[in-house]
Amino acid sequence: MKKQSQSKNIWNVCHLSLLTFTTTLLLASKIFANEASPDPFTKINAVSELAEIQSTDWAFQSLKSLMDRYGVVAGHANKTFGGNQAMTRDEFATSLAVIMNRINELTSANANQVYQEDLETLKRLQAEFGKELGILQERLDSVETRINSTQPFSTTTKLEGEVLFAVSGVSSGKKADDSGDTIDSNLTLSSRTRLTFDTSFTGKDRLKIRLQASNLPRIDDATETDMARLAFQGNSDNQFELSVFEYRFPIGQAVVYVEAEGGDLDDFTDTLNPFFSGSGRGSISRFAQRNPIYRQGGGAGAGLVYDFSDSISLSLGYVADDVDDPEVGFGKAEYGAIAQLNLEPSDSLKVGLTYIHSYNSLDTGTGSRRANDPFDDESDAIIADSFGLQSTFAINDGLTVSGWVGFTHAMAMDLPNNPEANIFNWAVTLAFVDLGGENSVGGIAIGQPPKVTSNDFEVANQLYEDEDTSLHLEAFYRFQVDDHIAITPGLLMITNPEHDRQNDTIYIGTIRTTFSF
Repeated sequence: MKKQSQSKNIWNVCHLSLLTFTTTLLLASKIFANEASPDPFTKINAVSELAEIQSTDWAFQSLKSLMDRYGVVAGHANKTFGGNQAMTRDEFATSLAVIMNRINELTSANANQVYQEDLETLKRLQAEFGKELGILQERLDSVETRINSTQPFSTTTKLEGEVLFAVSGVSSGKKADDSGDTIDSNLTLSSRTRLTFDTSFTGKDRLKIRLQASNLPRIDDATETDMARLAFQGNSDNQFELSVFEYRFPIGQAVVYVEAEGGDLDDFTDTLNPFFSGSGRGSISRFAQRNPIYRQGGGAGAGLVYDFSDSISLSLGYVADDVDDPEVGFGKAEYGAIAQLNLEPSDSLKVGLTYIHSYNSLDTGTGSRRANDPFDDESDAIIADSFGLQSTFAINDGLTVSGWVGFTHAMAMDLPNNPEANIFNWAVTLAFVDLGGENSVGGIAIGQPPKVTSNDFEVANQLYEDEDTSLHLEAFYRFQVDDHIAITPGLLMITNPEHDRQNDTIYIGTIRTTFSF
């Protein structure tokens, strides 16, 4: 990356120098063309008659005097001009161009900084060496043309960083299982660091590499339900790990994505929940970020987005886990495949129609235990088809309403009679944009986490379904302190956790502080 940066600087300097020199010649020629002055060198032989310029020649002495007076060194190793050595006319023209550039800078800033007699001398030198200056300019123009044709864009890498601190706590009560144990309600302080490197080789492509280190505790482990899972949880014992390795590039009307690490189905499309999707700047919960059906698949894969027009686009993608494991490969890997049609009837309204086909990827980490595994860990071959409808509508500059419904039909291919289960979820979100300050956002989310509404599979002679209904209620306010700091207090409430009215309501509070650079 350092070599790339140095290369970019060299090309930029060359290009700037060429433009400056060209401008200098044009400006100087205009200045001197209109000057009328007596010729103090009429009794001296023309320089054009000399084979090379000697240190005793008037041209040499005049140019040396100008360079000494205006602090210019013409690139000699001993930081002086010429010494007693003769110079070719081409070498002399190069030095003359340097002093012309310097005097032009001074006259542009303040004409009084340059003596009138020096301008007269420079005019005579320019006239005597006009041919050599012209040849030099032609060579520079040729170099600039080659630079522009062979190096239209230099490789660049941009570093973005994010550091997140969170103070979180959960209400006391019973865990959402049959153990009867009490929730661990201790207040916690945790953090996450992300370093993202975005590199472009052509100006239209992007190589994205993200390193991440975290020690964020999982509140869902303390409460025994994924419904209480926060958006920014995860723990690597503060050791940096490669979390994303992605390359995307355009082909005609399409953008192609290649995911080598950390790919998700939502990487290929818009989830249409703009103010809730980011874990560092969006909702405080995992469920409120996007329709859970997008979480049916992750790992390595590929996809593309094709724009039919400004208002219609199609997204296709495939991601699979552990495909690099010889014992798994593509034949046994958990995977998810997505097709989504995005419609934008107006600037304020967007609609997405989504279909996802998955294999052993039902666990979205947002719903009940039954929704995450409707066959109670008895099946190792679950095929699922999911359908989603999501939209976002900007009512005005200060209020955006978004929402979704998601339906999944799952089948256990390796169990007798191939039992089937249906899973349903929905949500509505409100974003109050620029509330209390520029880029600050207030958010409210109401929804039902994934729930098994019907199932052919039985456990202890009872259908393995969710009998009651949980509601997800969330409110947060992201206060944008400045361009680099955001503080987000938030409150999350889960009624009837695990879709079971016998479980205590769960309350979670957090204050998330995000530093970005």
